[in-house]
Amino acid sequence: MNLYSRRLWVNRIGIALSMLAMVLGLVALMWILWTLFSKGFSALNWDFFTHDTPAPGSAGGGLRNAIVGSLMILGVTTLVSTPVGILAGIYLAEYGSTSKFAAVTRFVTDIMLSAPSIVVGLFVYALVVATTGGFSGWAGSLALCLIAIPVVVRTTENMLRLVPSSLREAAFAIGAPRWQVSLKVTLRAVKAGVVTGILLAIARVTGETAPLLFTALNNQFFSADMSKPIGNLPVVIYQFAMSPYDNWVKLAWGGALLIAMLVLGLNIVARVLFRNKSSV
Repeated sequence: MNLYSRRLWVNRIGIALSMLAMVLGLVALMWILWTLFSKGFSALNWDFFTHDTPAPGSAGGGLRNAIVGSLMILGVTTLVSTPVGILAGIYLAEYGSTSKFAAVTRFVTDIMLSAPSIVVGLFVYALVVATTGGFSGWAGSLALCLIAIPVVVRTTENMLRLVPSSLREAAFAIGAPRWQVSLKVTLRAVKAGVVTGILLAIARVTGETAPLLFTALNNQFFSADMSKPIGNLPVVIYQFAMSPYDNWVKLAWGGALLIAMLVLGLNIVARVLFRNKSSV
């Protein structure tokens, strides 16, 4: 067998293995989605969104308190992590090319990207919950912020580095200061990619359970007070799925389907934005 034939066979084997891996991944994804739909769709009704979690062994009920609590925690997380992550990414891309502080920031960001979420939850527990003497929604949002901010930072920095230097030079040539070039020229040029990073960060923290177990805990009753323990979908799903009550297990499947659809929707929106940006 000559060199050309060997390379041809290696290429065919590589393509075949890649296709096999793709098919296995799609089969696993469809299996998960089918299981969620078949077991969780029956729980999605009007009561599911308008009633609070039921007492042990009782029938009916819903996850209103957990849905509202999750939305509040995610809302605070988004409001905090978005500006902090974008501004930090702008600094690293536009001002921190040779700065030692920027190098340390990148190193810490990379560590935070790979840190297990339970470690982040324990850190916030020791820093906030143990010192203040109580669980709270604010502590849960802080834990999720520590997970979301590194994603936004790295995405913003990487997208800004794709902007051609000629665009910056043109802005400088007309007398624009550096801060205006960063905010109104380069950031605007990659806004779709930055939004994609924000959506992916939100999708990542949506289903995080471990950080909320150590920070926000849970609340069986409806509460909009972020300074106290507050209901949230990930913890409720964890607790209900492990319970011996059929009604709680059914609600857990419904909550899991709701989170899966939210994460899937955010990922689809992010891919569409990224595709449209690539086609420009």
